[in-house]
Amino acid sequence: MHFEILVEDQSGKKALDILVPKIVGADHTYNVHPYKGIGRIPKNLGSNNNANKRILLDQLPRLLRGYGKAFANYPADYSAAVILVCDLDDKCLKEFREELISIFESCNPQPETRFCIAIEEGEAWFLGDIQAIKAAYPRAKDAVLNKYVNDSICGTWERLADAVYPGGAAVLASKGWQAVGIEKSQWSEQISPHMDTSNNASPSFVYFRQKLLELAGGEGD
Repeated sequence: MHFEILVEDQSGKKALDILVPKIVGADHTYNVHPYKGIGRIPKNLGSNNNANKRILLDQLPRLLRGYGKAFANYPADYSAAVILVCDLDDKCLKEFREELISIFESCNPQPETRFCIAIEEGEAWFLGDIQAIKAAYPRAKDAVLNKYVNDSICGTWERLADAVYPGGAAVLASKGWQAVGIEKSQWSEQISPHMDTSNNASPSFVYFRQKLLELAGGEGD
């Protein structure tokens, strides 16, 4: 199986470049495509937004249509799938999934596609493996980590920052969003190598892992 994985930023790419091989092994191929933010689904699904505007949801209708046409021309023995990985943030999960499905259903032909939504944010997947966080950041604050409820809507990146960043989320946020982005990328690089992908307490990570394994034929690490 070949996976085309769409993510909303560079920190997501750094994490998935490490985690995907852990999940599906070496017999499958993948590309992780980072975008510059999540954006929003366009009201007109048939519109052709500027392809140079690398905002994930803005481009999603065009991307899925393109993958549908490309996959239709692949050899019969070459299976491929699109995996969208993005944050839920403050959206309603049910409504957001319905919007994503409507984009998929508007494609002809339709590419094999799975929508994997991190709840509330990608950092929830790190917080689902506290041992990995502690391996990467031995001084991480246990009191903060142990209070976290998996996949809760609580300001997920801020919770992780409070656990591992000197001065916590308030100090990090005061340095601006560029500094936050740099720190998120460092979390991806430092925590992902230690993660046990078969034992994660985040339900949205478990869903992501299961979708990959189902498409890959049940093989794993």
